[in-house]
Amino acid sequence: MHRHMAIYAVKHGDESNDALQQRFKKQVQKTGLMKLMRERGRFRRTRTRRMERIRALKREEFRSANRKKQFYSNM
Repeated sequence: MHRHMAIYAVKHGDESNDALQQRFKKQVQKTGLMKLMRERGRFRRTRTRRMERIRALKREEFRSANRKKQFYSNM
């Protein structure tokens, strides 16, 4: 696990709040921290081969049912 240094921005002289915020945002972007947090935010359970197969069969059932509906839709 990576350890990150604290990210902070101190206001320089008469720098506007917007400029300070933009500078901070740029620092955060450079670290890639937000990307990492987004990835970690979602827990994904690894699917077993059995579950993948079951899902694929279900998907095929839905697709064939939809094809039938499309074909017979003008009745």
